[in-house]
Amino acid sequence: MLDPKVLMTIKDLPLLAKTVIDGFMNGFNKSTVKGPGLEFSQYRSYQPGDDLRWLDWRMFARSDRYYIRESEIETSISVRFLVDASASMNHDDNGIKKIDYAKALAASLAYLANLQGDSVALNVFKDGELFSLPSKPDPQHLQRLFYHLQQVDPSGTFTKPIHYKELFAGSGRKELLVFITDMYQADGEINALLTSLAALKHEIIVFHLMGQNELDFDFKGYSTLEDLETGETIQVNAQRAKETYTAKLQGHLAMIRSGLLGKRIAYRMLSTAQPLDEALRDFLVQRKKGAL
Repeated sequence: MLDPKVLMTIKDLPLLAKTVIDGFMNGFNKSTVKGPGLEFSQYRSYQPGDDLRWLDWRMFARSDRYYIRESEIETSISVRFLVDASASMNHDDNGIKKIDYAKALAASLAYLANLQGDSVALNVFKDGELFSLPSKPDPQHLQRLFYHLQQVDPSGTFTKPIHYKELFAGSGRKELLVFITDMYQADGEINALLTSLAALKHEIIVFHLMGQNELDFDFKGYSTLEDLETGETIQVNAQRAKETYTAKLQGHLAMIRSGLLGKRIAYRMLSTAQPLDEALRDFLVQRKKGAL
């Protein structure tokens, strides 16, 4: 597990993604992370001419008969990464911005998806507009996705619903949608987006990013907090406000979680201080559902 602060010193996004996935797979059961190819289906009796590499010797030991392991082609899917690049994603905690964590997470998951033979796509929600990179499975396309991710610079507010039609104009193929966001919204626009996407029967997982200083309300020495999207400021006494803030935050997170689970959307809240391993495992679980 690599410390996110160490990872963020790697400025080359493809190298960062490869570093994360190589480390993840070294500590994970590699049999569950495989590229396009063969997946076990069933046994059948051995026939002369069959490839002896597929003989199951354990079955022979139990039954004294020869059996061949038959396999089927593993299904590849389309994975679309939806990245929130509104100004609030510039939130910084101990030198790590949410947007940098989001880029590292999206790049690592895209690299892993490409290893699985999946096609990848990218949508960036920024400054009220929507950037779209269509879904393709080839390695060159993965490099294009890395390039566009690298260029993302958060600004403005989250994209308005009028632009969402670009997301619904595809081939109609079901996709695994990976939404990376801080869930900051002025008028329910993120909820509207997720409701619309869920209605299309896509598999969706939301990675909700928060700074550890937001979770702990660790703003010692600060008496003024600023909204990164509206510029509004508020005077606070961090010490006195902490107890009330913590209670309200827990209620807020519980409401987000229950609302998404009610739409059959997978949800994981991530602190930008924690390694990416949990997110990678969640992704593999949802990918398996998407391939069914």
